[in-house]
Parts: sequence; structure tokens; C-alpha cells
Amino acid sequence: GILFNTGAGQHILKNPLVVNSIIDKAALRRTDVILEVGPGTGNLTVKMLEKVKKVIACEIDPRLVGELQKRVQGTCLANKLEIKVGDILKTDLPFFDACVANLPYQISSPFVFKLLLHRPFFRCAILMFQREFALRLVAKPGSKLYCRLSINTQLLARVDHLMKVGKNNFRPPPKVESSVVRIEPKNPPPPINFQEWDGLVRIAFVRKNKTLSAAFKSSAVEQLLDHNYRIHCSLHNTVSSFLTYYLKGGGTCLLEKNLKMSLIKVKKLKIKYIITIVHIAEIPENFKIAEKIQTVLKDTGYSDKRARSMDIDDFIRLLHGFNSEGIHFS
Repeated sequence: GILFNTGAGQHILKNPLVVNSIIDKAALRRTDVILEVGPGTGNLTVKMLEKVKKVIACEIDPRLVGELQKRVQGTCLANKLEIKVGDILKTDLPFFDACVANLPYQISSPFVFKLLLHRPFFRCAILMFQREFALRLVAKPGSKLYCRLSINTQLLARVDHLMKVGKNNFRPPPKVESSVVRIEPKNPPPPINFQEWDGLVRIAFVRKNKTLSAAFKSSAVEQLLDHNYRIHCSLHNTVSSFLTYYLKGGGTCLLEKNLKMSLIKVKKLKIKYIITIVHIAEIPENFKIAEKIQTVLKDTGYSDKRARSMDIDDFIRLLHGFNSEGIHFS
């Protein structure tokens, strides 16, 4: 038999009752294309092939690819299976209707976000995770496990904990308990720039028990936001005033300050040239981003709030408060 590499997260799901339960929860359709990551020896794969149009199985270990091919060889299921060999995190995801997988646990977090930012939208994902990771995904504000992972996932998807799976259901058994989670992407997605959002949430959750006022006093945070603010100002030049000179034939000059002459008047006065001198408002020399940050926190009412108890709406309001003052996180 094959020696499984537990360091690479190879724990094969051996209990057929758990396999069937996962497939039931996935509510597969005859017309579905299913993405499976880490198919192992194919216990889940073969059951799904009996129910759907196609399974695209992504496997990094060539030995397991060989096992999977042997298992379907010469059967009517063989032509419904497509195997992609390689690292799923470095591969573009194909089109699929649903994702069903007993994931290698060390890729859980990057894979969840790769899935949620994937387009076109898929219907749902039924995924096996390490128990604590699964509980973080569904954690609510105020709970001990609530973290950046919780709020980012819940911004983009509806997440439900479906069932617990004990370690003895795997071969070889992992050191931790597992859980199956259902992830359904929000379609349409919230109208938020995810990089901006994640930049804000990352700062707030570095020390989730600190007040936001304290979290934003880090010199690294201030440097980043000062840099972004200066870029924003240079890209969105704010005009403080302009002088327009209207030159008539014969060198006569009419000066209009902060006023645009109508086209009718221009023709009437026989204006030959229009020159506008624009004055761009500059960032004052004594400008301090720290003061601007604290003002936004105070004005939005979040100075003394802590990330651990803030929900999605709180962070949306806070992000809007920062953005409307020209402070950006990406």
C-alpha cells in the first residue's frame, strides 16, 4: 500500500457513511461539474462520479494520481473524470458548479479566499477542515474564535457548520478533530473593494482586544496610511482656486476670478484666447496623518471600539469614514 505523507495533509477519508453524508449535503445535480481538491485514493471521487456530469480532481502527488486512475480505469466513470496534477494554489481554477473536498488542512485559508474571489460564481462548496479552523469561519462578533478570517469569509459568503468528523474516520488519523462546512458565495458580492477592506480589517485584528484608537497608533500603520494618503492626494488633485484670463484681439485682457464666462459672452466680447491658471491645494507642511486618523475614528464613533466585537456593518461604516477623508488601505 501507499505510505501517506501526513506532513502534506494526506489523511484519507475512509468511513463510507461520512462520504455519503458529505455527498448528501452537497445536493449534487446530474448536470454538475464538481471541483475536488486532494482526492487521495478517490473514496469521495468515485461516489460523486456516479451522480454528476464531471469531476475535476486536483492532486499534487503523482502516486495518488496513479491510484485514482487505476480505480476508474475500464469503468464507465473514467470519461467523467478529469485529473489536474499540481498545486491548486498556483493553478487557475476551472469552471465548476460546486466544490466538494477533504482539503489538505495547511492550504485551508488561502484556498478559501481563492475560491471566494473566483469568477464566475459557483453554487456552493462543501469542505472538510480542521475543527478549530471551521469554528473560526462561522464565529460571530464577541466570540473567542472571532478573527479576520471570520469577518472576511462572512463578508463574501454565507457559512454554515454542517457536521463534526472524528479523527478515527481517516487513515492515517490526524492529530486533530475535523468538521464539514458549507460555503455559499454572496451573489452579487458586496460592492466593496476587497483589498481595501482586508487592509483595514488586518490592522484592526492584529490585536483584536485593543481599542481601534490604540491599534492605529502603530508607527508602521501610520507610515502606510500617510504614504497612501499622499498618493491619493496627488492622483485626485483638489483645485482650491483658479484664475481665468480672457484675451481679446489687440492685447486687451479681462480677468475673471473663480468664474467661467458663458460661451455667448465670449463670442459677444470677441475673445480670442482663454488661459486658466489653476492653483492646486497642497498638503500643509505640518500635516500629521496620526491626527487625521484619530479624527476619523472619533467622528465615526469607533475610537474606543475593539475589533473582537465589531460586525461587518461596523467595518463598512468605518471604511467609508476613512475613504471619504482620502485615507486608503491598498
